Amino acid sequence: MNSQNGFLLSFIKYGENDAILHCFTEEEGFQTYFLKGIYTRKNKKKAFLLPLNKLNFSIRVGSRSGSMQTISNLEILNLHDLYTDIKANTVVFFISDFLNQILRNENKNSAVFYVIDEFIDQLNNKNYQSHLIFLIKILKIQGVAPLLDEGNFLDPETGTFSPFSNHLLFDEEISLFWKSIISSQNPYDNKIPSSKEKDF
Repeated sequence: MNSQNGFLLSFIKYGENDAILHCFTEEEGFQTYFLKGIYTRKNKKKAFLLPLNKLNFSIRVGSRSGSMQTISNLEILNLHDLYTDIKANTVVFFISDFLNQILRNENKNSAVFYVIDEFIDQLNNKNYQSHLIFLIKILKIQGVAPLLDEGNFLDPETGTFSPFSNHLLFDEEISLFWKSIISSQNPYDNKIPSSKEKDF
């Protein structure tokens, strides 16, 4: 038996009672698992199937090489109230879909696993802007965040800050939000006025 901790990114019902799960695990990165019997009437663990739930998967060893690994047991690691909070719920579904798209080819990456965990904690503490900061943190880990330099205007085409405005969407205020988040030791402490969130 192989045990993995991971975040559920998405799942698809398969047949009457089974499911296919897409997860980002601590030890192996993005994985797809087969979960048998989760939708049977007596199985109460179907309540665990919520995006970004942190789960422990017991994986059946001995599957044929190249075939989908099968989960023999599933346990929840962290219980959050995110799904009863409409604002948080919306953010969770957005971020889980985003991660499901961008992490499909990602192997083990402790930095990504850690920032997902950190993001969930922030959202659980009612930081409803945490997804904005999280997206920049993911860009930074993936190596596509803007480079810091002296300018106050972000040029998204070159990925640098310049002394002059180069792009309609990145005025000085929005550019400085980006700069502050990228350079901060505690990016989640940055607050973006709600009137500026859409522009950001």
